[in-house]
Amino acid sequence: MFSYRHAFHAGNHADVLKHTVLIATLDHLLEKDAALTVVDTHAGAGLYRLDGDYAGTSGEAAEGILRLLSGKKEPAAPAAAAAAPAAKSAAKKAAPAAEAPLADAIARYLGVISDFNPKGGARVYPGSPFIIQHLLRDHDKLKLFELHPTDSRTLSANIAQLEAGRQIAVLLEDGFGSATKFLPPPSRRALVLMDPSYEMKTDYGRVLDFAAEALKRFATGTYAIWYPIIPRPEAHDLPRRLKTMATKAGKSWLHATLTVKSSKITKDAASGETQRPGLPASGMFLINPPYTLKPLLAEALPQLAERLGQDRNATFSLESGG
Repeated sequence: MFSYRHAFHAGNHADVLKHTVLIATLDHLLEKDAALTVVDTHAGAGLYRLDGDYAGTSGEAAEGILRLLSGKKEPAAPAAAAAAPAAKSAAKKAAPAAEAPLADAIARYLGVISDFNPKGGARVYPGSPFIIQHLLRDHDKLKLFELHPTDSRTLSANIAQLEAGRQIAVLLEDGFGSATKFLPPPSRRALVLMDPSYEMKTDYGRVLDFAAEALKRFATGTYAIWYPIIPRPEAHDLPRRLKTMATKAGKSWLHATLTVKSSKITKDAASGETQRPGLPASGMFLINPPYTLKPLLAEALPQLAERLGQDRNATFSLESGG
């Protein structure tokens, strides 16, 4: 049950998508003076060293934040261009993509990462808890849930260094089972981030159950759900069922995905060994998203697909409703 450690995956392409969306969402919500409560149901350790043993073992950051910082791209043209014919036509008249200004949402994300790395690069990668705390104001609140015993201890130690006092609460509890106790918050303003590992198939159903209960308790909250796009029926059913839930509740929704490579399992020609692709894609689904988010992602997603794409299957999607 406790085998998943996000330290192995910190800074990968899924983190780039999740944190780009998270920052853009927070920036909008923090424009109002009223206090904001942020709940992270699966907080992890909070802060990661990309030159440490865990991240160094997987090397996933090399195809995520590190590639984005370097500006290097795969030679193969991503399929993202085919997803937007109108954009292709306009691109013929515009400057080459490599010379185009960085999308505002990406630049903002990289700016936050640089705040944790004053000497440049990305030796330190902030997880969602530290990104959120970095952006919050003194009168905002942050509730962090982490059930993994080792990560919870590490999270508590990392958070203690911030000397944030009562602004941040770290709870060694099941976020899906306990987080709704903070809804609605006294200020009636909240963002809830759900990003479990989905290591267990039951996580997909628990996301749906939690979102349904949270909407009943606090219908005007903003809910952000990250999920992996993998060859598993539950992964493809989740966004569809979330759309149905939001629509029935009369709530607006936004769904963004980023694919960086093929999901096909192949065999090495020389060794004959089966090669699995790892995580090829991920998505972010938001209920009650900021109205500013879609235009920001419409600009950012094509660039992320181009810059992080690992083969010709790289693409993106962006849709909304309600």
